[in-house]
Amino acid sequence: MLLLPATITLRESRDTLQLLTQALQSAPGEEVVIDASPLAQFDTSALAVLLECRRLAGAWGKGFSVRQAPPKLAELARLYGVDALLFAA
Repeated sequence: MLLLPATITLRESRDTLQLLTQALQSAPGEEVVIDASPLAQFDTSALAVLLECRRLAGAWGKGFSVRQAPPKLAELARLYGVDALLFAA
């Protein structure tokens, strides 16, 4: 399971995506699970980072889900209609 940092805003999104991409490539197994519980400060950039991670995982033949998302992140994902793409049922 990969952990998100405490902050993902536009300022941190590029570096966060770079780190997660490296971690995704070396993640064992058939599914990548990201723990979003540390995330405390974020904007829509966090969704963009997670969606790109999902795209990369799919390109590498891996499943993808986000667990323990803060309620506001889940609400933002619902607002943008991407909650089903990110969060496990």
